[in-house]
Amino acid sequence: MTRENPNGQPKAPIDVPSMHAKAEPTLKNPEAEAFYIDALRELNAMGIPFLLAGTYALSAYTGITRETKDLDIFCKAGDYTRILAHFRSLGHAIEVEDDRWLGKVFKGKHFFDVIFASSNGTMPVGDEWFEHARQIEVFGIPVRIVGPTELVWSKCFIQLRHRYDGADIAHTILKAHDQIGWERLLAYMEVHWEVLLTQLLNFRWIYPTERDNVPAWLLDELLDRLAKQRQLPPPQMKVCRGRMFSRIDYEPDVKLWGFADVGGEGDWRND
Repeated sequence: MTRENPNGQPKAPIDVPSMHAKAEPTLKNPEAEAFYIDALRELNAMGIPFLLAGTYALSAYTGITRETKDLDIFCKAGDYTRILAHFRSLGHAIEVEDDRWLGKVFKGKHFFDVIFASSNGTMPVGDEWFEHARQIEVFGIPVRIVGPTELVWSKCFIQLRHRYDGADIAHTILKAHDQIGWERLLAYMEVHWEVLLTQLLNFRWIYPTERDNVPAWLLDELLDRLAKQRQLPPPQMKVCRGRMFSRIDYEPDVKLWGFADVGGEGDWRND
């Protein structure tokens, strides 16, 4: 696939490695398959880079098959409006659910999501996502899926009362650890390194015999950061970063207990 630079010169096509695995989730609504096939073919024909994520990517890397209700289509922020506008021109209903990260395309009761960031703003889809993608077949159609590094990153903050993707992260590390770009994952989560450390400790606890799947240098780096952090005094501003996991579950912290949201002011800690 070739795109143009802003100056009109074509970019070199990205060489995407292929996988022999197939993504074979079970559709919650089997009659939606025809819509998904048409949608994937139309997306390929558009020439706009996109990636399939979610259950389909997890299935390709781990072999896990489970029921799914839709497609998760990842793209860059500048392209999500183009995708929505194109499908609207074809007669599909579209919805901008949240202009910060999510749109939807419908055909009757069936739909697919168009995602260009995470709901908490930590995960913008960028060029690296496409540089490290893999190619598989879905419904017999060649499709690029998110790389395992980006798949882990995309799931690290999904920690709600009704949905927790920690098992998906553990399974991806178990089955695709040798394909994960660990330095890149650390760079993605640089500001939120404690979340990464927590996920890695979970993996070690879940699979004691597979602890070496996580590079020793990465664990050493994160534990050293923790050791240095423990030598520092507590922050002065009371902040609840749990809101990055779930705005609903951590609502009392902001409304009742004086903690700042992800942005904005909160109470000052009393020594």
